[in-house]
Amino acid sequence: MEENKIVIPKHIAIVMDGNGRWAKKRFLPRTYGHKKGVDSVRRTIRACDKLGVEYLTLFAFSSENWRRPKEEVSALMSIFMTALESEAKSLAENGIRLSFIGNTTAFPEKLQEKMRQVEALTAKGTNLSMQVAANYGGRWDIVNACKQLAEQVKEGTLSIDDINEETLSALVSTHNIPDPDLYIRTGGETRVSNFLLWQLAYAEFYFTDTLWPDFDAKQLKLAISSFSKRQRRFGKTGDQIVSEQNA
Repeated sequence: MEENKIVIPKHIAIVMDGNGRWAKKRFLPRTYGHKKGVDSVRRTIRACDKLGVEYLTLFAFSSENWRRPKEEVSALMSIFMTALESEAKSLAENGIRLSFIGNTTAFPEKLQEKMRQVEALTAKGTNLSMQVAANYGGRWDIVNACKQLAEQVKEGTLSIDDINEETLSALVSTHNIPDPDLYIRTGGETRVSNFLLWQLAYAEFYFTDTLWPDFDAKQLKLAISSFSKRQRRFGKTGDQIVSEQNA
């Protein structure tokens, strides 16, 4: 890797952690932190689009988040709805294509309908492609793909011997986009937390203590700068990579 050369990841995946702690530090309700987190989403979308990132996947609500207090879950649903209503037009005008991954059937019907509307409104976007993981779990994603493979074998349209990484990858929720190059987690935790378990196999990881409501373009550039210094070998040796770069 050339010194000081900035390499823009094609696909960035982010776990947006720290909203509740951000609010607690300010003696505010956790829900206020989630509302402030929407501002960070807006800044991050704008920064990624400006930098030339092609795909952005945000972990908005995990399948485990249902375990949180009912009041917080209800507030999250309300914030989600409000954000979609307020941002849809801007996303479409700026060529941002928004889609959702996860078991969205668990959400209230009104919210599901709004999600479908925003997907349709932004479907023709040709700039940044954004995926929002909502009621998503990496294990759920893999199990769901395996069920589809099993069904194909049962129907006789697929042989067991034909099952490989490619056939499974074609059935996970992100099958139509490349796997993430850079995984970012804010908030100081250093876990994957059941996010894109299959897809993160060769991603570069970047952890920051910055709480999500404080994450901005400057923080994003720090993550990309760290990514730019990594040598991505995909099983090869460092010498092989250097040789290929110099060829």
